[in-house]
Parts: sequence; C-alpha cells; structure tokens
Amino acid sequence: MIKIITIEREYGCGGAEIARKLAERLGWKLWDQSLTCEIARLAHCHQSAVEEREERLDPLYYRLMKSFWRGSYEGSANVDPLEMLDADSIVRISERVVMQAARSGNCVIVGRGSQHFLQDRADTLRFFLYAPSEEKILRLTAQGNRQQQAEYLVNSVDRERAAFIRTYFHADWPNRAVYHAMLNTATGDDAVIRAMLGFMETESAKRAA
Repeated sequence: MIKIITIEREYGCGGAEIARKLAERLGWKLWDQSLTCEIARLAHCHQSAVEEREERLDPLYYRLMKSFWRGSYEGSANVDPLEMLDADSIVRISERVVMQAARSGNCVIVGRGSQHFLQDRADTLRFFLYAPSEEKILRLTAQGNRQQQAEYLVNSVDRERAAFIRTYFHADWPNRAVYHAMLNTATGDDAVIRAMLGFMETESAKRAA
C-alpha cells in the first residue's frame, strides 16, 4: 500500500501547486510550507530564516563565520540561535521531520531531500517534476516576476539544489535512479496528477498481489 509520495521539482515547473492539488485529491496531508514551519519550530527560529537556507549550501561568508564561532567558546556561547542556523542543522532537522511525517503516512512531501531520506521505504512513491525553461519562465512571469528575474531564478535555484544534493546525499541532481517517474509538467497539471495517480494504483496493486 502506498502511503507516501515525495515530489522533487525544478524551480518554476509548478511542483508546489501540483503537490497541493494531488494532496487535496487524495485527502492527504501536504508537507511543503508546513514542513518549513516545523523545521523552524524545532530550530527555534523564524520560518523566513529556514526559507532562506533550506535546500541550498551555506554561502562562503557564512561558512567562514561558522568556523570562527565553532573555534571560539566565547563566540559560540553568545551567538543568537538564529545566527547559528546552518545547512547542516537544517538537513538534520529536515530528516527528523520527514521521518515523522512518513510514520504518520498518507502524505505528500515536497523536496527537502525527502526522496533520499525515504528511498528504502516500500510504501513510498518518488517523483521528479521538470519542464522546459521557457515553460518555467512563463509560469514565473504569470506569478508576477519580471522576465529577467524569472530567467535568473530558473537558472540559479536549481544550481543551488544540485549542489545541496551533491553535498549532503552524494548524488547527482536529479538522481534518476531514485525516482519511480520523471514527469514533464508542460503537459499540464491535471495530466501530471493523473499520471501520478496511475502509478500509485499500479504500484499498490502490484504490491498487494
């Protein structure tokens, strides 16, 4: 029985909206912004601080400051917990939250390394969503981004995600072997959701046999 679906996505391909619609269709809990909120709660910091740092590496200046803080008892003792939030701690907390969500089951989890954290679970389907660059830029401009900004985001965010996955999971991004299917969202949200539900039905029947 499939109880968990993870969705990794290229930036701008509509993955968050598709995940939301899929969760609604199934009547399952969506772990996307709520996952960020829970990470922030456990890290005792503002949600915006997690949003700025999740699924990306710490910038060079931050890594240098972190080394300084950790090398100085006085510095680390007086540093605000918000300032000590880094990629390492976010990954540790993310794994904890993802595993907790998986134990509850009946959920759709978006990104945050969930496809790797849960790759050995038999009750999980893992999808990767992508789209041509022009399609992603169209989606982003429709959301109010200017053309130049949309083009920049499409290129830069996915580079950061690739570096994050390479560093923390020692895998390429996308790591094709970990997914049950890779779907092009240019076919439309409804078509992608139908394909996911079809995979879910097939896999559930196969595992029940």
